[in-house]
Amino acid sequence: MSGAVALSTAEVLGIQRRTVAVLGAGQVLGGVAFGSTVSLGALLAADLSGQDSLSGLATASVTLGASLCAIPLARLAARRGRRTALTIGNVLALIGIGVVITAAALRLFPLLLVGVILIGAGNAGNLQSRFAATDLSTADRRGRDLGTVVWATTVGGVLGPLLLTPGEAVGAFLGMPQLTGSYAFSLVAQSLALVLYLVGLRPDPLRTAQRLARGSSAGPKIAVETDAPRTARYAMFAVAGSHVVMASVMAMTPVHLSHLAPDQVTTVVGVTIALHVFGMYGLSPVFGMLADRWGRMPTILLGQGILAASLITAAVLPQSQWAVLVALLLLGLGWSAATVAGAALLTESTVAELRPKRQGVSDTIMTASAAVGAVLAGLILGWIGYGGLALVALLVVASVTALAPYARR
Repeated sequence: MSGAVALSTAEVLGIQRRTVAVLGAGQVLGGVAFGSTVSLGALLAADLSGQDSLSGLATASVTLGASLCAIPLARLAARRGRRTALTIGNVLALIGIGVVITAAALRLFPLLLVGVILIGAGNAGNLQSRFAATDLSTADRRGRDLGTVVWATTVGGVLGPLLLTPGEAVGAFLGMPQLTGSYAFSLVAQSLALVLYLVGLRPDPLRTAQRLARGSSAGPKIAVETDAPRTARYAMFAVAGSHVVMASVMAMTPVHLSHLAPDQVTTVVGVTIALHVFGMYGLSPVFGMLADRWGRMPTILLGQGILAASLITAAVLPQSQWAVLVALLLLGLGWSAATVAGAALLTESTVAELRPKRQGVSDTIMTASAAVGAVLAGLILGWIGYGGLALVALLVVASVTALAPYARR
């Protein structure tokens, strides 16, 4: 396509359907690597460092990597399209997986953090997939399309933690270091995702949307007419606040469970994190439809209510494995409702030419705050325990809820 873009409504909708399908398949594959990192990162950090209090640095490193690369990848997407940004993210993740395996073999804690940072940088590309799903979406389907791509992560995200036990057997057969076996699956999945984006994401959705917004009257209306920076700022805050709550509590859960069930740590952690990841992604299409029908703000507030229920459960019954499992499931559901609706609110509050920049800033704030939260979570866990950590996180939920009228004014 060049110059003046002349696409019919049917052609644009066809590109959008294909884009959502490709992004969804890529999220399935990318979720395997992310799920393994979430499950194993804290355990590997504790093992290599010899200190539980440093286990939060693994999750902090994932979020730091995503934070450092969110804006550069967004700028790259604005110039070269989503396909280029997503493929670069996959390459970084592949390198990171190799570094993590090497660090475990050499028992080098700093090198482990470098590898996890690179995996986080790759995850910045995965985060862009949800925005890529909205590039050509119409206003009445924006939440649904976004939620569909987020939902696709469920398969890989749930499968990743469940591969911990078989991963040990595969790793032993291949001679891999302890606790890294499931990364063999991650390498294969991430490589397939790289090929998928290179081949399947054509034409590029963002470049097509930009061309339509610049000069074509053909096709469905995909861009907002006015900019709403106040609403966009609240959307960023709601997404970042919900993410820091989820990441902080989730990061400390494997360590907490390792003390509750030391003889079954991989099984208990694997099942708990798998259910948590299912909560994060499994009902995202439902929350997307609610955001389209009820509105973005009510769905964000619904997410805060679910997050509050999760944190109260964890605070009241921190020594119960079942209560922790329920709390992690609710934590994922609350995160899903808030982030799906928040991302849709940010997109529709921003004119087309500013979207990649604001989306990159949003991802940077979200991941940077989660990185700080994960580090502080380790200190809080050692100071006042898992239940105390949940109560501290509840203050963030209260702040997101209290500032909702700011966006409505």
